[in-house]
Amino acid sequence: MAMVCLSDFEAYAKKYLPKIAWDYFAAGADDCNTRDENILAYKRIRFRPRMLRDVSMMDIRTKILGTEISFPVGIAPTGFHQLAWPDGEKSTARAAKAMNTCYIASTYSTCTLEEISAAAPRGLRWFQLYIHRNRATSQRLVQRAEALGFQALVLTADLPYTGKRRDDIRNGFRLPPHMKLKNLERDFEVCKMSLLDPSVTWNDIYWLQSLTHLPIIIKGILTKEDAELAVRHGVQGIIVSNHGGRQLDEGPATIDALVEVVEAVRGRVEVYIDGGIRKGSDVLKALALGAKCVFIGRPALWGLAYKGNEGLQDVLRILQDEFRLSMALAGCASVSEIGRHLVQISKL
Repeated sequence: MAMVCLSDFEAYAKKYLPKIAWDYFAAGADDCNTRDENILAYKRIRFRPRMLRDVSMMDIRTKILGTEISFPVGIAPTGFHQLAWPDGEKSTARAAKAMNTCYIASTYSTCTLEEISAAAPRGLRWFQLYIHRNRATSQRLVQRAEALGFQALVLTADLPYTGKRRDDIRNGFRLPPHMKLKNLERDFEVCKMSLLDPSVTWNDIYWLQSLTHLPIIIKGILTKEDAELAVRHGVQGIIVSNHGGRQLDEGPATIDALVEVVEAVRGRVEVYIDGGIRKGSDVLKALALGAKCVFIGRPALWGLAYKGNEGLQDVLRILQDEFRLSMALAGCASVSEIGRHLVQISKL
């Protein structure tokens, strides 16, 4: 079967992954309305393409926090990659390095930070953090990540408690016995999500800043009010995210929330987005509405399920080719030419 678009990888993963793993990756909260809306919202945005512009030479590179990547798509933090492929996050890191883009490694990785670093020593890696009730555990993780050369810290803000994901409850989801949350196994029992700290507030950003010299990015922002608070507390970036629709159902699609976040920060910090990106044209729409880069979650897992490192590279390459083609057909020869003039946003 020719793998032509990301939905081909989705179909493969659904067919061949064990049901419990597929259901875990696919799950949204409650009725899954926000999960599905993340995708549907992109379909309501229309382009305003410009003609007779020289697109014979295309430049799709961009920079995030000052580091150049080959195109504005990175890999979002997702947990438990060994459910998709035996090498887990090591394959993810190798694919990101091969494609010269950014990989955000999750606190809930099934490989250690050391293994991820060793798999792609010179790759661009950020580390995603959940703050746990045992603050010493979180402090050790931050300091390990910095010592290993991770280049930014991504604080997930939208998980004081885990959203209700019905299929996981029905399936009694747990990691298989041979898999571990490698970065946490010394600290507490695997998959004991109740140890997340629901008392975390904006003041804890100051605590994180006292632990590390790494730039801090906050993930899970959906409103202008929280975007303004993030800037006021000195973060260097915001990821507009609703956790793939896995937390609060009936919240906004991320592409719909992007506009007010971008307007609120007024260029003071970089703004990124995840959720619902399935085509290169989606990437173009997100950039037109002010995102600096997009991050893919589930599609990265589908690529791993297909063929590990190679499969994830295939997913990224398809997005890269589609993005380049969409840019050219819209009349943009470089990322710097992409702007809000390119899309009709009346429905947002």
